[in-house]
Amino acid sequence: HEISTYRLGGITFFISLSLAFLYLSYFENIYFSEYASFCTLFFLLGLLDDLKVRIAPKFRLAAMIGMLIVLIISNEFYITKTGLQFLNNFLEIDIFALFFIILCFLFIINGSNLVDGFNGLLGIHALIIFCILFGINLFYQNNDLSNILFCIILLLVIFIKFNFPKAQIFLGDSGAYLFGALIAVSVIKTSILIPSISPFFFCILLFYLFFEVFFSFFRKIFIARQSPLLPDNKHLHMNFFKFLLKKNNSNSKSNYMVSVYINIIYFLLIVPGIIFMQNGLFCRYYFFSLFLVYIYFYKVLNSKT
Repeated sequence: HEISTYRLGGITFFISLSLAFLYLSYFENIYFSEYASFCTLFFLLGLLDDLKVRIAPKFRLAAMIGMLIVLIISNEFYITKTGLQFLNNFLEIDIFALFFIILCFLFIINGSNLVDGFNGLLGIHALIIFCILFGINLFYQNNDLSNILFCIILLLVIFIKFNFPKAQIFLGDSGAYLFGALIAVSVIKTSILIPSISPFFFCILLFYLFFEVFFSFFRKIFIARQSPLLPDNKHLHMNFFKFLLKKNNSNSKSNYMVSVYINIIYFLLIVPGIIFMQNGLFCRYYFFSLFLVYIYFYKVLNSKT
């Protein structure tokens, strides 16, 4: 970036979202404790980094796990249906059910933080997810959740206006963690409220955030031979940036074009899942096939950078 850009996106989004939630609570009698508790604590955790309070990766992970244990138990917020019967049987065991939902939150929140590196990448990606969730809940007449998602979408559009294509403001870790918590809570609540939709459809919806973390974890261990908790510059969106930079020879254009290309490809890939969201067998196999698509794109980009 040519000028100094402040990481105030998370703070402004959190304040705006809090005001929207207060309005819905007092005037529309719409309140979900999961949103208030999960989003507030993860926003505050990310804010520490934005304020230059350095926390070692292993301690940050431990803090996330501790927070999630408290939040999940206090809100009684569990996943009971996965689309795989043997896994559903394990979820009847309390400790396994707790471990499973913690893992889900960790993947999505850390995935959100991981891809938040280019103008509009996380913002547009989150907007696509929330628009799809809004449409689904509106269709199934989950009006309370639809109203919350509509408010999130409005605030997202305003944020993207100031973050894309040229960034006047960044999300920071506080915003990335907040977005991750919002996405995770919204997807899980939608899945619980609409059991006719295959759980693997929601896996398809989240595959980019999930697999970015999953692939990165094992790539660092077995290929880079380093701690999976340490950052590097070998992620898909970073390789895409290097590839575009060679073609455009322009930092600013390559920066925002990464967001455009990745989110267009992502949207096209999830369209079949949207069409067949109630077909559990299709969604299951399509979800796993997306891993191969990701790995193919990664190898091609890695070879060209």
